[in-house]
Amino acid sequence: MMDSPLPSATTLRCLARLLGAPDDGAQRSLRRHAAEHPWLSGAVVEMAVVPLDRWRAEHTRLFVSGYPRTACPPFESAYRHGRMGGPAVHELEDLFARNGLAPDGMPADFLGALLDLAGELRDRPLAASSLAELWSRHLALWVPDFAADLDRHATLRVYRDLAARLMSLFPVAEVVR
Repeated sequence: MMDSPLPSATTLRCLARLLGAPDDGAQRSLRRHAAEHPWLSGAVVEMAVVPLDRWRAEHTRLFVSGYPRTACPPFESAYRHGRMGGPAVHELEDLFARNGLAPDGMPADFLGALLDLAGELRDRPLAASSLAELWSRHLALWVPDFAADLDRHATLRVYRDLAARLMSLFPVAEVVR
């Protein structure tokens, strides 16, 4: 699965939260995450002076509806199948169900849901095979490309730092296409 150590469940969940739409408590939440994840400290400094509307606009441009196209849709199907709702959704719905979980109102191939799933599986010693499946048959196949796109298109440090952290989870030698 990985030669490098798998990140903690807390780190995986933190990465998932960073993909969520910023709300009124986003700066407070970012500061709370940075207390445990020092790699976010530069983003905290930057976001203290960035208006929430700009943060929301950046999130929308990158992940939801950028023009002329969404720069980095955080969905496996968009990367692996070139469209939303591809075969990966059904495979991942099955993986969630086999582990007694659901993607919490999001498509099963949404990266935030997958990172939450990885965090949950990381906490379950008997779920190692499911975690290996998630990592090698899904995340490793597209997250490096997503992270590279995010790094290339992001204007806010919080998203560039997210991209760097995601890239670090998949050393180049591990990614086999």
